[in-house]
Amino acid sequence: MTLRDALLAGLNSLPGTREFHLHVLVSSPRKHGNLFPFANPRPRSYLQDILILLSEQTTPDSSSVFVSAIEACVYNIPTTSCAILYVSKVDSTGQATAPSPTPALVRALLLFYADPATRPISVNHLWIHVFARAQNQYLFPNSSEYPNKRPLSDIKLCAWWKRQFSTVVGELASRVGDTCRTKLYYILPGLSEFEAHHSLERVYPSTGSCSWTYGHPYSQDEISLPCPCPSGGDSPRHLGQCIPSFDDDPKSRFIDEIAYTTDADGVRSPERKRARADTLKTHEEDTSSADASEKKEGRSKKEDQTLKEVKKVSVEEFWERMSFRQECIAGAVTGFFVIAVSGTSRPASTVTASEVSPLAPQAGQVSSQMNKRVLTSLLTAHEFPSVEKAVWSTKVIEDSIRGLCDGLKSNPLPLVIADRSGRQTPEPEPIRSTLAPPQTPPPRLVNGKRPMVDISPNPFPEPVASLETYHSYIYGTIAVKNCPPPMKEHGEATSAGNGRPPIITVLTARKKRTKS
Repeated sequence: MTLRDALLAGLNSLPGTREFHLHVLVSSPRKHGNLFPFANPRPRSYLQDILILLSEQTTPDSSSVFVSAIEACVYNIPTTSCAILYVSKVDSTGQATAPSPTPALVRALLLFYADPATRPISVNHLWIHVFARAQNQYLFPNSSEYPNKRPLSDIKLCAWWKRQFSTVVGELASRVGDTCRTKLYYILPGLSEFEAHHSLERVYPSTGSCSWTYGHPYSQDEISLPCPCPSGGDSPRHLGQCIPSFDDDPKSRFIDEIAYTTDADGVRSPERKRARADTLKTHEEDTSSADASEKKEGRSKKEDQTLKEVKKVSVEEFWERMSFRQECIAGAVTGFFVIAVSGTSRPASTVTASEVSPLAPQAGQVSSQMNKRVLTSLLTAHEFPSVEKAVWSTKVIEDSIRGLCDGLKSNPLPLVIADRSGRQTPEPEPIRSTLAPPQTPPPRLVNGKRPMVDISPNPFPEPVASLETYHSYIYGTIAVKNCPPPMKEHGEATSAGNGRPPIITVLTARKKRTKS
């Protein structure tokens, strides 16, 4: 099952009658060395970008309009057989028919990677990270100006994510049973466990049997962490080997400040003066070698200093100090949510899974430049403050995605006109039967698996999208015809993602009797 088919299946049970149009862009893997920038040595990791765009068409005669979008990243760490799914942004335009399809779309994405039967990456452990921070808009510019869009507040957003994670874990348990272990963690910086639990329970009371841990997952040893253990395994992990670094994440910015904000550099030595012209040639080789050695030594000293600063801060101290960061105490509650899933990723029949390079592109994947081009166009060239502008932007972006796939395939090759000057291409030499050239023997097996050779640059070319890729993997549509949602007392349909209305008790003030 592809990601597109899994998302469409997740939308099939939504109440009401409408038609959804889905576009899913998954980039091919590429090398990424900044997932653990302060780990020495840095583990090899491979990055994929995911962009999901969902549009809705209420009637066959109406135009489709974007209603939901998700931006995510998948990191593959073959050394520890781990993968990380980081959901960076989730947004809606507020123009969808109630109930909103955003919760179902998010749950389908998380469940697709959490379930070992559908996970497209051959790993045994999956980590899902989410940083919940309430904002009016993320992926749809000016959508906050649309009057029917009601963004969730800070507490409601954290409770919403906790509810989605609990639902995904419950659905995963019903699918795989006891073959997978799952652990759930959450932290609301600045709030104690009692305050966080009470605040979230008021919005969405817990209904399932999921067990949540208030804290970080880096002190447990039941599920392997993505970063490899230090050499020898005796020394404990430091901060740089525990917390991954993501784009636009407050944890990454805080670790950078810890590593590079230090007064231990002291007074810098004066720069070397330039040599005289008459002695420059005689000492050119000595100077170049000395400068190279000094640069290398200075670089190693700087790396050692940053690593020393990171090692000074424990994980517990990091999260305690995180509560005082401006991003976490700027008048709004933020939350960090993590799911850890451990289980065999592939059936036993796929014996050669370890021999496939993690850089090899899979069917249906596009180039990272195409993904970036569509996302940049969405964020900078379009806006969604009204229905008219949203319809126009939806049509332009959907047509551009199809055009990128169609244009790359149907673009004719330039004709090569033969040169009339008389020069001709030489005939190929005949094949000579010689002995086979010597070859390097294959590497030895390590723990029953063949180790991956870190080839640089990427030996695989960028995938070229085509109309076949577009219709089979990128674009999909589904017509939903279910019972309408239940109506509220004031006549509006219930909307998924909104908490129960708070019960307001009006107290009547007693009038004080005056003595006559």
